[in-house]
Amino acid sequence: MTRKAQFPDEQSEDGSFERQKDAFDNWVSPSPDSQYPAASGRYHLYVSLACPWAHRTIIMRERQGLAPHIGMTVVDPIRDEKGWRFVDNVPRCQPDPLNGFKYLSEAYRATDPDYDGRVTVPVLWDKETKRIVSNNDDNIMRMFNSAFAKITGQGHDHCPPHLIGQIDRLNQLIYETVNNGVYQAGFASSQKAYDAALYPLFDTLDMLESRLNRGPYLFGDTLTETDWRLWVTLIRFDAVYHGHFKCNLRRLVDYPNLIAYTERLYRLPGIAETVDFDHIKRHYYLTHDELNPSGILPAGPHSIFPFS
Repeated sequence: MTRKAQFPDEQSEDGSFERQKDAFDNWVSPSPDSQYPAASGRYHLYVSLACPWAHRTIIMRERQGLAPHIGMTVVDPIRDEKGWRFVDNVPRCQPDPLNGFKYLSEAYRATDPDYDGRVTVPVLWDKETKRIVSNNDDNIMRMFNSAFAKITGQGHDHCPPHLIGQIDRLNQLIYETVNNGVYQAGFASSQKAYDAALYPLFDTLDMLESRLNRGPYLFGDTLTETDWRLWVTLIRFDAVYHGHFKCNLRRLVDYPNLIAYTERLYRLPGIAETVDFDHIKRHYYLTHDELNPSGILPAGPHSIFPFS
């Protein structure tokens, strides 16, 4: 039996969830002659604290010392029929300080008047041209990692050249089976599609549990962007994906290495402040009406919170 899709335009005939491609994919460059040169105060980041894809960019902004140079505005975690909105009555959310937008969709239409896809976060906005530079979280992470290094003086490279090939390969596996895998399971509209997402997800988690026997991070002693790409899914796993998305073969707390790893990264300076479980749970449980038609916000689990 196939049920109604959460996102009809992103559902295949067999009931699989197929995420839409990013609409804007320009790059900020260290070169002053580029279309979007790195500059302090020129760019602004629109995010949701609930969204794992946006969370990656929030972390990289924090880790690379970009907060004084790139402003950030948080949208309402509850996405309504008009999409992500700017509000002033939800803790940690703000009205749009740049253009007075009420909805993030206005930024999309300002960049492309004909845009008719789903509006997503994060969005990197250029205040000079008044356009979206990128809504591609992968590339925003890499821009934040290196493009502003001369401005910030930050020395840590989350994509060291000698590991980049391995990073890209592990990123792809984690994206397909874990980051997007939880969504493919949660938004599957057929049993076949659900099964096809669920078992590879846990196969990869099992592999990562074993991999962490080698060292504190996925690449031994070297902290890379891959760790953060995985971590944003792990931090949400027991609170949302285990129950809400039916990814329930095992919990994160059933993996000794993965739960210790999740706490290890959480304890790094500035990271705890990027996590907001209230925003996370309100978004998933109160936005996905089809998956939670009663609109009940669950109290637990407490198992993921011992270090928070």
